[in-house]
Amino acid sequence: MLLCSHKQYFICIDIEYYSIVMVIRDMNSHDKIRTCVVGATGFAGAEVCRFVLGHPVFELAVATDRKAAGSPLSEIYPAFSGISGISLSAPDPDAIASAAELAFLAVPHTASLALTPSLIERGVTVIDLSADYRIKDPHIYESWYKAKHTSTGLLTQAVYGLPELNRKELQTLSVRYKRGEAVLVAAPGCYPTATALACIPALESGVVKGDLVIADAISGVSGAGRAPSARTHYCHANESVEAYGVASHRHIPEMEQTLSQVAGRAISVVFTPHLAPLTRGLLATVYLPVNESVTQNELQRIYERRYASEPLVSVLAYNNMPRTGSVAGSVRAQIGLALDARLHHMAIVSCAIDNLGKGAAGQAVQAANIVCGLPEMAGIDVAAPVI
Repeated sequence: MLLCSHKQYFICIDIEYYSIVMVIRDMNSHDKIRTCVVGATGFAGAEVCRFVLGHPVFELAVATDRKAAGSPLSEIYPAFSGISGISLSAPDPDAIASAAELAFLAVPHTASLALTPSLIERGVTVIDLSADYRIKDPHIYESWYKAKHTSTGLLTQAVYGLPELNRKELQTLSVRYKRGEAVLVAAPGCYPTATALACIPALESGVVKGDLVIADAISGVSGAGRAPSARTHYCHANESVEAYGVASHRHIPEMEQTLSQVAGRAISVVFTPHLAPLTRGLLATVYLPVNESVTQNELQRIYERRYASEPLVSVLAYNNMPRTGSVAGSVRAQIGLALDARLHHMAIVSCAIDNLGKGAAGQAVQAANIVCGLPEMAGIDVAAPVI
């Protein structure tokens, strides 16, 4: 029996080894995809560069920053020393198109409006991390972002890049990409990503009553971007937590659009974001009134079944709540839930993500993998750092 057990063990190892070898060979069989990162010196842009530099297929061909053009990327981020010798350039559409076929745009809103149409016209596929193509109604975009939308024709072409919700749509873009077409992905915001992941199973299952979702969220300071401000200055942010953008945060219409799509009816969102003295990490907690017939076990099963096949979403045991430290530095999401039957039969669901990982750069790479016909997890680390 012991010998048989050893044989089985070695067979398992051989199968695992064979699978790994096949994946590596599959990766190596792909031609390199020349990639540009626009806004490479911002926190999200630098994270995209990090993912691309470690990717088996994507190749960092261009990195741009208008203000730092001419400087080596490693001069601004010494972590890239000895890894990349690329120098930053200005974000010129002709230069990008001549050197790259895929571009990640890690830029503020409106900056993508100025660049994305030119790149698409030149045959460059765009993964846009800004808000410019997330909201389908240009009037809603203009109302919340106080800017004129100048390329509304692209809104119908853009796919909202939340794989757990729109994987089929991203795979449809992949068909077009393989035909040589330039396609556009609107990567979700960090707060909307965590809020959506916390809500999707309950809304899809039909157990949620009414049309109102209440969401509280806490984010690390890196979510505000690299440019310093009074709010993000160390002396103000350290040892302090504050609510901001109350009832007026620009991610609200994105959340409402996404949750309404999931529910099949109009959903309104009351959202309160908070800034915490963390470098990175985001925790969203949503409150969902559910049918009185729903039990704790049923609610848990709804979430576990929905995310069972998702490579980057884990549902914790009932009433075990996630913490940002468990996902910081990764592209993973962890979800915990509880049912408060005492008052209005309320489901309370928390989702922890890294605001720069699943909330920005990592998720953008996940979506790009799908669009480019690559394994979804290519270039993505499975686990977060343990400390």
